[in-house]
Amino acid sequence: MKNLRKTMVLTAVSAALTITSANLFAADLAQLKDKGVIRIAVANEIPYGYADLNGDVKGAGPEVATRVLKNIGIDKIEWQVTNFSSLIPGLQADRFDMVAAEMAILPQRCKTVMFSEPNSSYGEGLLVPAGNPNGLKSYEDFVESSYKLAIMAGADQLEMMQALGMDESRLVTIATNSDAISTVATGRADAYAATGQTAAGLAGQSNKVEVVEDFTDPVINGETVRSWGGFTFAQGSDALRDAVSEELARFKQTPEWAEIMERNGFVAHDREESFKKTTQELCDG
Repeated sequence: MKNLRKTMVLTAVSAALTITSANLFAADLAQLKDKGVIRIAVANEIPYGYADLNGDVKGAGPEVATRVLKNIGIDKIEWQVTNFSSLIPGLQADRFDMVAAEMAILPQRCKTVMFSEPNSSYGEGLLVPAGNPNGLKSYEDFVESSYKLAIMAGADQLEMMQALGMDESRLVTIATNSDAISTVATGRADAYAATGQTAAGLAGQSNKVEVVEDFTDPVINGETVRSWGGFTFAQGSDALRDAVSEELARFKQTPEWAEIMERNGFVAHDREESFKKTTQELCDG
């Protein structure tokens, strides 16, 4: 009984420390509004959030975030560009206050970070060598074959391919989307799995690769795969998250929001789908 009581006490202390640690780096809305500045990270991924050749940060996430934050009283943004796989650790280590990368809202991520309501919705795609010599049309084509598939470190496509049952020895992990063109063009991988917008954007940068036009969306557990992206925050940033979600809901009703999303490659169907899921539904899976 004594050992059991000791174990229960240690467990309670550990849980309390975990909660305290999780909230230690939470972004405080009142302080951010008082300073008038917020630190936001992107993953240099077109069209979600990226820095152009002049160093200006653009994309669906940053452009919407700029309008939303200005409307809640934060006018200045200090942008940070990092690898996608560093976004969540960066929030947890207080390197930035918010992420505007249209990160997909997934149950496993909801356990470690907080999400706004969805800003976007997007489907999947494939980047292949010019001419698509292997005739690839879906993620399922990689399951019972010898083809190699490239994915970005930390991206959702890893979980998708695992769910489909692909042999992970044939997955080629790259650090950033910018590595995808050379990886596919040189034959290091037979294709690169990414969202449709990302694949199309990469295809437009080189005549050595192309996007699969007749791509078939993956079906996992009987459901067609589609992602919903939102703004991301450290655990405990409830006030900031709620303020962003509330203003985002208003902004999504304006023509300006539709123009930003359309300009960044989100077609009418994508924009309509962004209203069809709540963050709670997505976190619950």
